[in-house]
Amino acid sequence: MTLDHLRLRVPLALAGWGAVAATALPGGSPLRWIPVLLFVCFGPGLALLHPQRGTLRPAARIEAVALAAPLSLSLAVTVATTLFLVRGFSATALLVTLAAVTTVAAALPGLPLPAATRGAVGGDGGRGR
Repeated sequence: MTLDHLRLRVPLALAGWGAVAATALPGGSPLRWIPVLLFVCFGPGLALLHPQRGTLRPAARIEAVALAAPLSLSLAVTVATTLFLVRGFSATALLVTLAAVTTVAAALPGLPLPAATRGAVGGDGGRGR
């Protein structure tokens, strides 16, 4: 694991716990809802997609960012639905679960991206087939 990977993975893992900590601030404060909104929309998806081995080329980076939001929101809906079904839903429970998933995902290698498998990663200038 290189220093570049740690520079990406550690902030992703800490982002969720920062969002949980932000819930201690007053309810209407932008310092509370902005970190929570950004984390829920992008954190888990980026943790699952972005920690790739090797340097991502622009096409793969764009693909990771484009897929991060729908993946994060899908995971948030799945966790929220599960918590509702077990009668344990609260905003804190949702954030703690998402933060834990993000922390584990940031420690694992990222999912392979189609742009990465088409040559966006590697030395062939993006012309791999």
